[in-house]
Amino acid sequence: MDTPLPQEPFGASVSQPQATSPPAAIAPPVYRDRSTGLVAFGIIQIVLGAFSLLLIPLLLLGVLMSRRTTGALPPGNYVLTVMTYLLTAIVLVTLGVGSIRARRWAWALTLVSSWIWLVAGILMTVLLTATLPATFMTAMRTAAASRANAPPIAKGVIAVILTFIIAMGAIFLVVLPIIFLIFYRQKDVEETCRHRDPLERWTDRCPLPVLAASLIFAWGAVHCVGMSLATPLLPFFGRYLTGPRASIGLLLLAALDAFLAYSVFRLQRQGWWIGLAGMALGLTSAAVTFRRADLLQAYAKMGWSQGQLQMMSANPGFHSGVYLYLGLGFSVIFLGYMIWIKRYFAAPAVAGSAGTEPSYPTPLA
Repeated sequence: MDTPLPQEPFGASVSQPQATSPPAAIAPPVYRDRSTGLVAFGIIQIVLGAFSLLLIPLLLLGVLMSRRTTGALPPGNYVLTVMTYLLTAIVLVTLGVGSIRARRWAWALTLVSSWIWLVAGILMTVLLTATLPATFMTAMRTAAASRANAPPIAKGVIAVILTFIIAMGAIFLVVLPIIFLIFYRQKDVEETCRHRDPLERWTDRCPLPVLAASLIFAWGAVHCVGMSLATPLLPFFGRYLTGPRASIGLLLLAALDAFLAYSVFRLQRQGWWIGLAGMALGLTSAAVTFRRADLLQAYAKMGWSQGQLQMMSANPGFHSGVYLYLGLGFSVIFLGYMIWIKRYFAAPAVAGSAGTEPSYPTPLA
């Protein structure tokens, strides 16, 4: 006799599907999107790049006007200046486009270059304030001597002109980089670029303070190449080298700076030591040469006109050493900065510990 199977209650389902929880909502980003600000600052950089291009025809106009007074400088001086304006424009436009597209490399390079811009801008503003009044007055006296019937310019007008020039210089050289730093140092800006550009970029492989030193060396290499072709002049332990010897020396310095830019970027300790020693030697050579050698004679060998030499000689800033002190000031600041970033060139971890990687301090934003 078969045993009846237990019956399910009427209306009960044989198998009840288990309730599933709804999919978890994607957590919103914990940062504030700064895409609009990146676009705005990118446009500003592009405008600054266009302004740098505009300086080229203004420079050529100044060349034509100077021919009527003190005479134009040798063509190489203007070629180097035009190359500088052109390269600056290319860099600014490239960074502007990268900022608009929220690229990681554009954020890193803009932040680093803004710090360099600020430090160099402060020194250039000091130089402008110290030398412009005397230079301007010398130029006015030279122009008045060439045109005996020209009416003199009132001192009040001259003061207004000088104040305007110095104020505009301070805005472009100091105020603007501070504004850029205030924006690009924000953590939200960095996170916006990291989320919109998730791929690793070459700027991610190096701490930002070290990247700044690498860029300075790279710029030094480009500048030395330009000087070797356009205005070969090199201070060398008590004398100024000109002509082919200066060109060869500048090309050697360019090769050294290019090596240092690469080596420092790769966090190689020997590159840091070579850079430190090279900067100390260069600083000593420049100081000794400025004190012992005659820069005016070197300019005369390079083809400067007698009027240009007289204007340079009449400039109080030339004889007071303000150019030397400001140049040495930037070199000393950079030398101290190199010593400060020594922390990023720590020795690799001891071999034998599996999975151990050299650790470096967190880069400063």
